[in-house]
Amino acid sequence: MKAIMVVGTTSHAGKSTLVAALCRLFWRKGWLVTPFKGQNMALNAYVTSTGGEIGYAQAFQAWGAKTTPRLEMNPILLKPQGNMTSQVILNGKNVGVTNAKEYYKKYFNKGWKAITESLKILSQEFNLVICEGAGSPAEINLKHRDLTNMKVAKHLNADTILVADIERGGVFAHIVGTLQLLEPDEKALIKGIIINKFRGDVSLLDSGIEWLEEYTKIPVLGVVPWFYPALPSEDSLGLLNKRSRKTEYDLTIKVLKLPRISNFTDFDPLEAESNVLIEYVELNQELGCPDAVIIPGTKTTIDDLIVLDKSGMKKQLQEYEKAGGTIFGICGGYQMLGHKILDPDNFEGSLSEYKGINLLPQETVLKPEKITRQREVYANYPQKNFPINGYEIHQGYTHLIAPLIKQRKIKYYPLFDDPSLGLVNETQSVWGCYLHGIFDNGAWRRSWLNFLRQKRGLSCLPTGIPNYRQQREELLDTLADFIEANVDLQNFYDAMQ
Repeated sequence: MKAIMVVGTTSHAGKSTLVAALCRLFWRKGWLVTPFKGQNMALNAYVTSTGGEIGYAQAFQAWGAKTTPRLEMNPILLKPQGNMTSQVILNGKNVGVTNAKEYYKKYFNKGWKAITESLKILSQEFNLVICEGAGSPAEINLKHRDLTNMKVAKHLNADTILVADIERGGVFAHIVGTLQLLEPDEKALIKGIIINKFRGDVSLLDSGIEWLEEYTKIPVLGVVPWFYPALPSEDSLGLLNKRSRKTEYDLTIKVLKLPRISNFTDFDPLEAESNVLIEYVELNQELGCPDAVIIPGTKTTIDDLIVLDKSGMKKQLQEYEKAGGTIFGICGGYQMLGHKILDPDNFEGSLSEYKGINLLPQETVLKPEKITRQREVYANYPQKNFPINGYEIHQGYTHLIAPLIKQRKIKYYPLFDDPSLGLVNETQSVWGCYLHGIFDNGAWRRSWLNFLRQKRGLSCLPTGIPNYRQQREELLDTLADFIEANVDLQNFYDAMQ
């Protein structure tokens, strides 16, 4: 199996995006391509067809390669959950919670074994692997325990691309410094440099690029301008640059920026709707009067609920719903909408229970066993019998509280044909579900948006549209064309033959 490695001078240099584009470009050349990231730290996860978790970025890259996401593409996934600890997902399964020091004592050898075995399995089906590094390959205090960068590149003897983010400033220092800190055998694998996220006149960099190539003896493959279409982010740092460029829209939907927000890739399909503006709101901000508010998933439901409460956002949500607003909770956000969350085994922390937003008559019991599975169900609302595809990732069991239903004198209905997956009240002001990816379903998404539009007196949009995967395909093709137009990959094409 041939191999290409993409490493970055920093985190968020653009590695994930470049790997996705390379997967599509080499697929076009006739290769059987697989993405790979040995170890990923991210809260945006995807559930494979076998029920295991991988980073969402690797699923996106797999779609770029026109193949099915699978566990071997990301054998180690670390999910931060506060107090400097992370949940360890090894070969798709939760194997424990640990801090950094304990992780490398306990999981380094297991992790490397999982990485090499995954690569061996992938080599039986694919003839080209495009690997993504993590952070920087030149963190000298961490190199001895780095499972993700040059250790993988050397294992595969991979032609390696170094990507640098010019928007951060000091791009030439980042590149030169990274190369200087690599070992000679590591530096020998670097076959090209890409300068990413440039805004302005590229010719202004000509003299700097000429000097860089002369100094490093490594070719600069291209300068990539800022790519505006929204792409999936690995973690909440990606939200820092998430700003909509829309100036005309009909609906405004605000998403709460929870401290441990997860799977906010759920909202990419809404951002792709030309008439919808998505805004991420800090919990200490004024909520205002948007058309809807979404409470997203979270890695630690009770901890984020506490922040929601103390910031005043919990009260804002209650007042907003009372005034006629629409609230939608997904996964952890769905749990928060209930009367109470119980953690009898102190799985998340020291609190054994905490009061929820109390907009749905239910409570959730957190348990160590994680539910991870893909689902195919039918939605009952806004209209009946909409086929829905999605996936579950949660560690809680939610059930209705009958006395609360009687007390409130309002009806509540299952959102799907499986009642355990979600709930909506009779006025459809409060929605909640466990299904990630629900907005990927085109007809259902449009139907829900039409419900919001009707409240505003706006005409309905057609619901006979394809699911988001078609738009995702178009996005991947656009991204691949964009990279090919700005990066000279001919030497890599030739080397892979």
